[in-house]
Amino acid sequence: MGSRYLFLTRHGEALPDETTLTEAGCRQATQLGQRLKQVPLDAVYHGPRSRTEQTAKLIAEQVGDVPVQSVEAAGDYIPYVPTRDELPEDSADVLLSFLSQFTILERQRGAKLVKEATALFTGPVDGGQDRYELLVTHNYLAGWLVNQAQGSPAWRWLALDHANAALTIIRYTPERAPSLLVFNDMGHLPADLRWTGFPGEFQRLA
Repeated sequence: MGSRYLFLTRHGEALPDETTLTEAGCRQATQLGQRLKQVPLDAVYHGPRSRTEQTAKLIAEQVGDVPVQSVEAAGDYIPYVPTRDELPEDSADVLLSFLSQFTILERQRGAKLVKEATALFTGPVDGGQDRYELLVTHNYLAGWLVNQAQGSPAWRWLALDHANAALTIIRYTPERAPSLLVFNDMGHLPADLRWTGFPGEFQRLA
């Protein structure tokens, strides 16, 4: 078997109605594509929503000849809903209040899709060649995949945020635990394009 290198990013900054990227979001995606030019990507996957598709295509324009594919499991959904007993007592009410806005059907859909995402995007690959994949997704799935790679309690995906067009890299090697090589790296973005996608108070960190 070979190692899988999962290059993981959140879509570029989007308009408030989330129908398309902002000008800044387009620049973010282009800058990330420039950074990934030297990576021998085998595939680019993105969720079905327009902001991830647009981000993936802008990246692919910079990277070159690489297949780009829309996958429902790369979309925007709740990957896991914890019980109160799993949560820290001091934050349980806040987290459960946030999760309560999602219907039973949305939760069931998320549970189904996250199983598909795990099968598609994690773990070593068949054959003797390493594989390099880019997954353009949303904050929730990005947090879940990082959380699982770290072996953290399942609820901890709720405490992970990913900046727009930041880069995370997870390595899945045969007979070894997953390795989080890079997390939320914004080094390819100029200062005015960093920290978007986070709450406003983080903007001062740019």
